[in-house]
Order: sequence, then structure tokens, then C-alpha cells
Amino acid sequence: MSAETVTESDGADNAPTPMVRPSWFADLGRIAAVVAATYVFFLVLGLVAGLNVDYIMSFLQRITFYGAVFAMGALALNLHWGYTGMFNIGVIGFMGVGVYAMSFVTASPDGSPAGLGLPIPVGILVGFLAACLAGFVIALPALRVRADYFAIITLGFSEIVRLLALSSSLRTLPGGYGTGGGSGISAPRTDSVVTWLQSKPVTGELVDAVVWAGVTLGGIPDSVMENYVYTGILIGIVILIFLLLTRIAYSPFGRVLKAIREDELAARSLGKRTDRAKVVVFVLGCGLMGLAGMLWLGQRTLVNPNNVRPIWTFYIFVALIVGGAGSNTGSVIGGFVFAAFVYDFPNYLGQVIESFRDVSTPSTIAAALGSSDPLAVFDYLVVGSIDDIRYIVLGVVLIVLMIKRPQGLFGNRKEIAAAVDLSRHDATAGGAESTDDAATTGHSGGESDE
Repeated sequence: MSAETVTESDGADNAPTPMVRPSWFADLGRIAAVVAATYVFFLVLGLVAGLNVDYIMSFLQRITFYGAVFAMGALALNLHWGYTGMFNIGVIGFMGVGVYAMSFVTASPDGSPAGLGLPIPVGILVGFLAACLAGFVIALPALRVRADYFAIITLGFSEIVRLLALSSSLRTLPGGYGTGGGSGISAPRTDSVVTWLQSKPVTGELVDAVVWAGVTLGGIPDSVMENYVYTGILIGIVILIFLLLTRIAYSPFGRVLKAIREDELAARSLGKRTDRAKVVVFVLGCGLMGLAGMLWLGQRTLVNPNNVRPIWTFYIFVALIVGGAGSNTGSVIGGFVFAAFVYDFPNYLGQVIESFRDVSTPSTIAAALGSSDPLAVFDYLVVGSIDDIRYIVLGVVLIVLMIKRPQGLFGNRKEIAAAVDLSRHDATAGGAESTDDAATTGHSGGESDE
């Protein structure tokens, strides 16, 4: 794993002593800096516009929550596309398998449809394994084909999952079980994950303390603070997934994945078992997608087919493109930037506009053109269609990225070619110069950044 070298003063002879800092530490710092700058931007903009502090805090929690969800999905997709070159466009299908499996395991036995009523950790484990199993079943035939055909198979799988969830035949099965059809399935059996945590001795006291601090010291409603607690859990899991995938990237297995991405035939000619590596990485990535789906809907008490729409796969792909394929750091930052400035920013902008002037949106474009108010057309096209503005912003962002930086924000960074960072050896030996330039090499596509 690459590293940054800093110096400390040695007490014996005042000579600088090299100290190696892992690159993931610096990358986590970059992620924290982007998040902090985004918070400051929206906080200042909201205060200048005179928005309610509760609304601003709730909005910051929302973009953090969706940023963590998109980051988890982008990290899992990066394992498939960025590292191995597998074009999986069925992300939401594996997320749906995970969340429906968890819902079935944790839903109340007295519900409609009924569930098994098992604890939430058991449901999460079953959901993860179900997504892994679905990935394994799809991988066996799908990995026999290449490129576009592989993408079509994964897309077809995601639609199969959505249609099965909607199917009236599976709505109610013998024993009262089923998917619930269009009505969905209630899960978990408690109100939420936070409620479940509050029912436990240690975590309950910790959650209550955090909620009390927010209500007492910041005046933030307890419902918002409970959302912050759950979002904090998601952030911790994102960090764990980030470290896991970073470790994989610099393992011998990770180097095989990159070889497959660059030239699978060459990797196979060198004796690498590429088919087995692709199955393993596909199964792991699908399990992580299932985990992202479970954590995304873990705050809710109802899961329905509307949550398993193809548009969510597109969102996660855009988040990865913004950050840079092949970059774990880019995946996390891309997910957060997409959530803050593309997915949720139009609604926040609408609140800012309405804080400066009374908006009366005309019902039709003809009424807007015939109005005496010079801003009536603006109100109709922008404020009245604020929910649709995100798709315009999304298109503009993609066009600008394709023209100005097609590799994404953190794509095409240099990566260590050797199994170990050679700069560590020079730093330990007291060498004056780093050999980063000699030990690194760039690739033409999106590259790993760690």
C-alpha cells in the first residue's frame, strides 16, 4: 500500500526520523475535507437565506445519509467495474434481493405478509448471504459472455427482481408469507434500527446520550437526532468497506483483478485463474450491494417495489463516474458530491429562492407568459419543476465531466506498480529523496488511488 512520508525529530541527535503514514489515512482526510467544505457551503447559504436551523440540520443529515448510501453502492460497483472491468448495470437488483431477504426474516409473524420475526442482525446476515447467492447464480452463466452481453444479463436480472416483487402470484404464499406485491412488506418488526439499538443496554445508553445532547445543547428535535445516529452507523460501515476494498486492491488477488481489467487473455496466459477470480469478486460485490440496500432502507418500516427501480443503478453509476472508476476515494467522494449537489440540491435551492421572494407558481406556461410578473416564467420553469431540475443538473454534470475530466475527480491517479511501496525502503534507510516517481506508473483508464 502506498504511503506518505513525514519526519519527526529524534531526541538523541535532532536528526529527522522518517515516519510512514498510510495513503488511506490521507485519503480519509481528503474525504473529510470535502464533506466539511460541503457542510460549510450549505450552512452559510441557508443562514444567509434565513432558513430554519432545524431544516438546515435535517438537510445536512439527509445529504450525509444518501451520500453514505451512494458511496456504499459506488464502492461495490467499483469492485466490479473499476477493478475488474465487469459492466454490471443490475446494481439495484442485488440491493433489492438483500433488502427483501432481510425484510422477510425480520418482519413480524403477525404481519401481512408475515415474516419470521428474527432479530435485525440475523436479517442483515441473511440478506447479505442472499445477495451473494444471487450473485453466484448470475455469475456462472453471465461471466461466459463479455462486455455488452454481460451488462444485458445483469440489467435483465434487476428487472426480474422488480417484477417478482410486484407479482400478484408471490403477493401471499402458503403460511401467510410473500412479497406483499405492490403493497410491499413491513420490516423490521421494530420501528427502526435506532429503536432496536435503544432497546439494548450499552447501545441504548449511547444513543440516548447523543439524542439528549442534540436536543438539549443544539435544540435539534429528537427525530432528527435519531436520523443522525443512524447516519453515523452508515458512515462507520462505509469506512470499513473502504478499508476492506483498499486492502483487496493491494493484495495479490487485487493485482489479478487489475490484470483482468487490462487484458484478461494476457492474465490467463500467465497462469492466473481469471474465471474463479471474477466469480469471487462478483459474489463479494453483489453481497456489498445487498448490504447497501439493507442499510439504505433500514430506517423505513416498509419495503416495496418502488424502491427497486432501475434509476437507482443509474444514480450509483453517475456517483462512480463523478468520483472516478478504479478509485475507492473517488467512489466515496463521488457518492457524497452526487447526493449533495445533484440529488438533493434542487430542493434546497427551491427553499432558498422562496425565502427571498413570495413564489406563486402559474398552473400553465400560457399563464406564466401572460402574467404581469416578469419572474412568472422563472417560477413556472424552475420553482414549479424543482423536482425535475435534478435530471437537468445530472445531464449537465455528465456532459461537463465527459468534456473536461472523463476520468472523474480522482480517476487516473498513479498507483504503486510494485507489491510494496519502494519509498518506504528509502525512508527507512535514511535516503534523502523519495522514489515515488520510480515506483509508480499511470494507466490509460480509471485507476486505483490508494
